Amino acid sequence: MAMFQHTLGIFTNPDREWQRIRNEEQSFFKVYWTHVPLLALIPVICAYFGVTQQGWSIGSGGVVKLTADSALILCAFAYLAQLAAIYILGEYINWMSQSFGVADEAKKRHYEGTALAVYSAAPMMLAGVVLLWPELWLVAGVFIVAACYSVYLIYEGIPILMNIPKERGFIYASSVITVGLVLAVVVMVATVIVWSSGMGPIYVS
Repeated sequence: MAMFQHTLGIFTNPDREWQRIRNEEQSFFKVYWTHVPLLALIPVICAYFGVTQQGWSIGSGGVVKLTADSALILCAFAYLAQLAAIYILGEYINWMSQSFGVADEAKKRHYEGTALAVYSAAPMMLAGVVLLWPELWLVAGVFIVAACYSVYLIYEGIPILMNIPKERGFIYASSVITVGLVLAVVVMVATVIVWSSGMGPIYVS
């Protein structure tokens, strides 16, 4: 229940919700494993049905779909990539916390860093619903909006969640976003490697 309350809260009143998340006595294990595996299923399941049942078209061309087996492999890779990316981002936030003057004890910092990674990534994962209709312009537009809101949540959440001044939080948040962009590039490069190894998409026209 707390997962849904917090996920809804970061959309309706993010400042208040970040404070509630900070005040909770939870662990890294609980905030990660009760949230990420479920949220990461949203874009994966939607993408699978979108590319195998709905399909997409480019210009005046016909509808293109992926075979079920090909889509399953790519979606499984995408699911694991989400789990890994959020975990690594949370660990980076925790690792850098003392450098930016976060005074909480180690266990608390670990929870806060993971919670920030999890809830700031939530808009991107929820935006995955749009993959049910995998039209390029629609998917790109929705994910750009979701990414912008995730960036806003990071800038807004770090000073509150880590209990540090906003000026220091701005620099901290900027470094977190930089690492997030690096992780996105790593995932894209890994995708190209997977495709080139013979596990790329198989199309059905």
